[in-house]
Amino acid sequence: MTQANDTTRVFIPLTQRRRNGRPRILPPEPEAHFQSRSQDAHILRALGRAWAWRRRLETGEVATIHDLAKAEGFTDRFVSRVMRLAYLSPGVLERLVISRDPSSVSVNELIDATYMPWAKQMELVFDGAAITTHTTSIYPT
Repeated sequence: MTQANDTTRVFIPLTQRRRNGRPRILPPEPEAHFQSRSQDAHILRALGRAWAWRRRLETGEVATIHDLAKAEGFTDRFVSRVMRLAYLSPGVLERLVISRDPSSVSVNELIDATYMPWAKQMELVFDGAAITTHTTSIYPT
């Protein structure tokens, strides 16, 4: 029979934060470097779409953005904004896709960073500098 003094308690200091509307459990501080290596799935999906759409246009599979939008079931505006991600600076793309460094911006802010020169994009995306150009949502209504 178990007695009160035989009980062992284990306390694991986990924290819960919301990211992109979903709860995320973060490990204790010594293990935080493992969590920081994960990239935002929304950003990776948007980058993948942008490059796939760019490839379809360049190979001639579709002739215009309008044809591409119609084939994908999105608006022309959405497709043209997301396609801008295919023209991010090579340094930013390398850190996002290969190194999987987490960015300090959302997908919309990442698209807005494409309006900046390549030299400024790195600090905008990873240092969280203010992006004040286009602020409309990329999601179709």
